[in-house]
Amino acid sequence: MTGIALVFLVIAVVIIWGGLVVSTVLLSRRPEVTAYPPGGDEVEAQDHSGRA
Repeated sequence: MTGIALVFLVIAVVIIWGGLVVSTVLLSRRPEVTAYPPGGDEVEAQDHSGRA
């Protein structure tokens, strides 16, 4: 394996695994949405009530 291949391997690993770690940390800090966009909660309420 050449040096440039190792550099790109390290960059790819840092991007992929770093993104996973950052996403996990952010989701553990704020697991639920505190505010829905306008009309967002109405759609969810209709889905759970069984009404169309």
